[in-house]
Amino acid sequence: MAMYVRFQTTKEVQDLAYDLVEKARDAGKISKGANETTKQVERGQAKLVVMAEDISPEEILAHMPILCEEKNIPYTYVPSKDELGSAAGLHVSTASVAIVDPGKNKAGIENIVKKLDSLKKQG
Repeated sequence: MAMYVRFQTTKEVQDLAYDLVEKARDAGKISKGANETTKQVERGQAKLVVMAEDISPEEILAHMPILCEEKNIPYTYVPSKDELGSAAGLHVSTASVAIVDPGKNKAGIENIVKKLDSLKKQG
């Protein structure tokens, strides 16, 4: 497990995260990459941050969980930067994605946040 990963996610949560990124890409607004994600979190505009676990160097995302917690922005992890890039509509991998506007899928964000809260309590 990467040093910045603060809790284990389930396959269900990972699949939900990829799905939310795809839906927000098509009907809402997302920011891609560590720098853009950081900006959206600092501005308090991200509704959910999704981070890839297989990035190198890990320092790219070391600050992200702490920043998200300071700003009360939910975050989760997915195993693959390639799959995350693909879900975001990129032909390259990406370390992280911020969902700024979930489009019509606000319920999806609420659903994943509930699941994340219960995972954190277990961990």
